[in-house]
Amino acid sequence: MDYTGVKVFCATKAKEREAIGDFVTTWIRGNPQVDVVGKAVRQSSDAEFHCFTIVLFYRELAQRA
Repeated sequence: MDYTGVKVFCATKAKEREAIGDFVTTWIRGNPQVDVVGKAVRQSSDAEFHCFTIVLFYRELAQRA
């Protein structure tokens, strides 16, 4: 996978975890100069906390003149 950048979204609170997809969508729409070429989704937990992470791998698209 060829990529030039990584964007990480992480949420630990319940409301943040519920809204993380909206944050990802907003970022993608707000960055039309990138092409997402891969993703990783992870969850980690301990006795009290649950963390949900989405990692996007992207490459910059060529700028049009």
